Amino acid sequence: MLELKHLIIDTLELEDVTPADIDPEAALFGEGLGLDSIDALELGLALQKQYGIKLDAEAETTRQHFVSLNALQSLVEARRAK
Repeated sequence: MLELKHLIIDTLELEDVTPADIDPEAALFGEGLGLDSIDALELGLALQKQYGIKLDAEAETTRQHFVSLNALQSLVEARRAK
């Protein structure tokens, strides 16, 4: 999970955010971490580059993976296991 937190911080250049600031249960978008659609695209590209995970931007399941850090971690673990 720490690796994924660093990926988010580094990819999105979140200068005032530390890994401890990212609550695994909190929303990544909107009220939680406050990410937006551009951040989602950048994060999706980083996941593809780092883990080989390809996501369909239009798929509803993709939105579900980006709900929280825990959801994103589950995606990474599931795709790594394949």
